[in-house]
Amino acid sequence: MTGAGPKRANFPQMANAIRALAMDAVEAAKSGHPGMPMGMADVATTLFAEHLKFDAAAPDWPDRDRFILSAGHGSMLIYSLGYLLGYDGMSLDQLKDFRQMGSKTAGHPEYGHAPAVETTTGPLGQGLANAVGMAIAEAHLNARFGDDAVDHRTYVIAGDGCLMEGISQEAISLAGHLKLRKLIVLWDDNNISIDGPISLSDSTDQLARFAASGWATCRVDGHDPAAISAAIEKAKSSSQPTLIACRTTIGYGAPTKAGTSATHGAPLGAEEIEGTRKALDWPYAPFEIPDDVLSNWRDAGARGGDVRAAWEKRISADKNCDAFKTAMSGDYAGVLTKAIADYKKALVETPQKLATRKASELALCVINDVIKETVGGSADLTGSNNTKTKDQNPLSAENYAGRYIYYGIREHGMAAAMNGMALHGGVVPYGGTFLVFTDYCRPAIRLSALMGVRVVYVMTHDSIGLGEDGPTHQPVEHLAALRAIPNLNVYRPCDGVETAECWELSLKTIATPSVIALTRQGLEQARLKQSGENLCARGAYVIAGKDAEDVTLIASGSEVSLALKAREALKQDGIKARVVSAPCFELFASQPESYHKEVLGKGPRVGVEAAVRQGWDLFLRRKDAFVGMSGFGASAPANELFEHFGITPAAVAAEAKRLIG
Repeated sequence: MTGAGPKRANFPQMANAIRALAMDAVEAAKSGHPGMPMGMADVATTLFAEHLKFDAAAPDWPDRDRFILSAGHGSMLIYSLGYLLGYDGMSLDQLKDFRQMGSKTAGHPEYGHAPAVETTTGPLGQGLANAVGMAIAEAHLNARFGDDAVDHRTYVIAGDGCLMEGISQEAISLAGHLKLRKLIVLWDDNNISIDGPISLSDSTDQLARFAASGWATCRVDGHDPAAISAAIEKAKSSSQPTLIACRTTIGYGAPTKAGTSATHGAPLGAEEIEGTRKALDWPYAPFEIPDDVLSNWRDAGARGGDVRAAWEKRISADKNCDAFKTAMSGDYAGVLTKAIADYKKALVETPQKLATRKASELALCVINDVIKETVGGSADLTGSNNTKTKDQNPLSAENYAGRYIYYGIREHGMAAAMNGMALHGGVVPYGGTFLVFTDYCRPAIRLSALMGVRVVYVMTHDSIGLGEDGPTHQPVEHLAALRAIPNLNVYRPCDGVETAECWELSLKTIATPSVIALTRQGLEQARLKQSGENLCARGAYVIAGKDAEDVTLIASGSEVSLALKAREALKQDGIKARVVSAPCFELFASQPESYHKEVLGKGPRVGVEAAVRQGWDLFLRRKDAFVGMSGFGASAPANELFEHFGITPAAVAAEAKRLIG
C-alpha cells in the first residue's frame, strides 16, 4: 500500500488511543468488552497504518481491502478506529453513546449502522466465514475483470471463541481448499475466554489445524509492530490463506486485570482505569485524544486517497467498466422481468408435471443466462437440489471465474460464506441443501435477514413428500421456524410457473434474503392461464373459484394440487370452494386488509400444508380447520405417507363439509 502514513515510532501512542477510547466507552456504558480492543490495539494500528488498502473518505470504494471484526464483542476496536481514522458519521459523541438507544455504536458491530463495519458480527465464527465468502467474491471478480479493476485482500481479527465454534472448521477448510491467498486472519491468541484460561476447555494446536486445512501459519508477538508488519507482508505474498497467531495480553495496560478474564466483558472500574492511564503514560481525560495522535490517525485514514483516485481513473477507462458497474449495482429488474415473462408464457403453452426442484433448475437456466453475476452452489447435493445449470463451470482454485461452488457438506459454512459474497457485492449468491438442514444454516440465515442482504437459499425435499429417507430428513416444523425470522421471505411454490415467479421476486428483492422450498415429488402444473402479473408478489392469490363463497381452501406448495382436487370433489356435492395458493406468507402479511378479505372470502377456511400449523394464524381463525402434520413423519413412499397422515383431497373435502355443517 502506497501513500503517506504515520511513522512506526508513533504506533505505541496511536494504539494507546484505541485502548483509552475502549475502556472509557465501556466504563461510560457500564457494559461492554474492553479486553480485546486493548489487547489487539497494536495489531490493528499496524494493519491500518501500514497495510490495509482503504480510504476513510470513501468507505464504499469497491476495491478496498475488507476488514472483518469476527470477534464482534470487541466492537469498541472498530468504533475507535472509525473515529480516529476520520470516517464520516463516527464522531466522538457516538463513542460516548456506546451501547445506547439510537447510537451507531451498538454492543456488537451491525452492518449498515456504522461506517467501516463490513458485516454484522457477534455470533462467534460468523465473521470468519463471511470473510471466506468475501475472498471468494474477490477472487471471482478478479478472474472476470482483471487486476486493474479488482485486486484487494480480506483481513479478519478473530478470537479464541471464533476458532472454537464449529463453523470455523467449515470455513477454513473451504478457504484452504480454494487456496484463497488474499485471505489473512489475525488471531487474537490471548489464551483467555469468559470462563477463564482457554486450557479449561480446549487444547487444540490451532496452527496445526489451519496448516492441515491448507493454510500458511506463523506466530508473532502481538505487541511488536515490526513483527506484526513483517508477518502481514509475508502473508501478502503467500499462495495460501494465512493465519497469523498474535500472542497478546487481554486488557493490555490494566495494572491488576490484564491477562485475566476480568477484562473480557465488564468495565474495568474507575480505579483500574486510573492505573491503566498511568501504566500507558496516557495523562488525558476520558475521551480526550491529543492533537498529534489524532493527526497521525487521520494521516493513516487518508493515505489511500491517491490509490483510490488512480483506481477510479483506471476503471473509467477500462473496456469492462459498464459491466463492472452493473455487477456492483446488483440491479437486474429490467432483464429479469422480460426473461421470466417469456419463460412463463412458454410454460403455460406447454404444461409440464415437474418436481419444483426441477422447475427451479429450469428457471435458473433462464436466470443464469441473463444475469452473469449469479454464483450458485450446493452443500454436496447438486444432483438433488438441481442448483447447477449446464453453462456453469465449477469455481475452483484453478478457475475462479467459475460460477458454481461445490461447498461440500458444510451447510452452515455455505450459508455464512454466501452472506460474505452478498456483502462484498458484484455477485448474487444462491446455494442449496435439504430444507431440514436449514437447522444447520439457521444462524447465518438469521444474519442474512438482520443485515438485509440478498441471498437465495434453495431448500429442496420440503416435506414428507421426500419419502423413504424418513423423519430425520422430513421437515415438519421448518417452514414455521423460518417464517418466524423477520425480514426473510419464505417461498413455497406449487408448480413451474410459481417457481419462476418466486425466483424473480427473490432476485429483485435486494434488501431481503429468500428461502425457496421445493419438492422432490412431481406436481401437476396448476397455473394454466397466462398472467402478465407476478401473482406470487402478493403472497397469496385465488388460483381457482374466485367467486365461490361456501368455503376457502388455502394451501402452499405441493398441497395446492390436493386443494384443487378437493375443490372438484366438493363440486360434485354442490359445494362451491375457492382455492387460494399461498406461496409466501410474508408478502401476504404485507398486503392491505382489503386484499386479505378479497382473497380469503367470507366462508369458513381450511388450511392445507404438509407441516405443522404454527404460523397459519395469518389465514385461519380459531374455528377454521387445518390439514397437515402434528408430529414427525415416517419412512415410506411419498404417496403412502400422505395417506397415512391424512393429507389427502378426501381429508380436505371432509374438513370443508364439517365446517359448512
